Amino acid sequence: MSRVAVVDIGTNSTRLLVAELNGGRVSTELERRSTITRLGAGVDADGRLRDDAMERVYATVEEYRQDMHEHGTERGVAVMTSAVRDAANGGEFAAEVADRFALEPHILSGDDEARLTFLGAMSERDPNDRTRTLVIDIGGGSTELVIGKGREVRFNVSTQAGVVRQTERHLHSDPPNEAELEALYADVRRIVSAAVPLRRRRFVQHAIAVAGTATQLAAIAQALEPYDPARVHGYVITNTERDRLLAQLAAEPLAARLLTPGLDPSRAPTIVAGAAILTVVMTLFGLDQVEVSEHDILRGAAMEFG
Repeated sequence: MSRVAVVDIGTNSTRLLVAELNGGRVSTELERRSTITRLGAGVDADGRLRDDAMERVYATVEEYRQDMHEHGTERGVAVMTSAVRDAANGGEFAAEVADRFALEPHILSGDDEARLTFLGAMSERDPNDRTRTLVIDIGGGSTELVIGKGREVRFNVSTQAGVVRQTERHLHSDPPNEAELEALYADVRRIVSAAVPLRRRRFVQHAIAVAGTATQLAAIAQALEPYDPARVHGYVITNTERDRLLAQLAAEPLAARLLTPGLDPSRAPTIVAGAAILTVVMTLFGLDQVEVSEHDILRGAAMEFG
């Protein structure tokens, strides 16, 4: 048995998982934390990580280091995704994280990100289950779409559709107006349609959505105060409920959205874009519902690198 800490440094959030591994599987999650750090703010336009954004991440990882120490972790890794791999100074940032916090840095390619996300989402399922499953990971700078069976990935793509990226591109009014929302839908439809051939979309039998957009929508649907991962994990969002939630969130100015029961206020600025991306993906794949999972790239990275 071993104990590993994984820090996931994403475009919108920085997250921590401390886990015990037994036989290559996560036997116990000892600690899980998430902080909105918006590392990717401005990357789509400027091509670089901003100093203030990097400092937010450093401060957050410093807090997490205390948790790692208290749990006696034997290994610490940092996985970095869209914002870091897209930024001209991403390599320098990764080196600084390694130097400051003694974390083994991994700037994941889109393929690596997709594979680890699928591994995490499917980690507690029967590896012999041949249901063709789509795993949807909507992040800040990208959305990973992975199709596979059991533990086997058959198709994966990392698309340039993310909640921070699409919010910055399209949603400038408060609340967003119809023209802005339509432009966002059209942008995401174009991106996903080009990235995933129709023959791949046609035969998906089941879908699992992971990460912040999906878990937040499940929490809002149940008005969870406080957040309860046990009630979020496995929750099924239907098309009808998704459309209702999107209409409600998009109609509210940010000040009202901040007070939405079940919604982490730090995610209020980007949840509309997230729900819109989920809507487009489900529509293009012909899905009438999606299962929400707490098991994502953090768990996959713990299994891979632990």
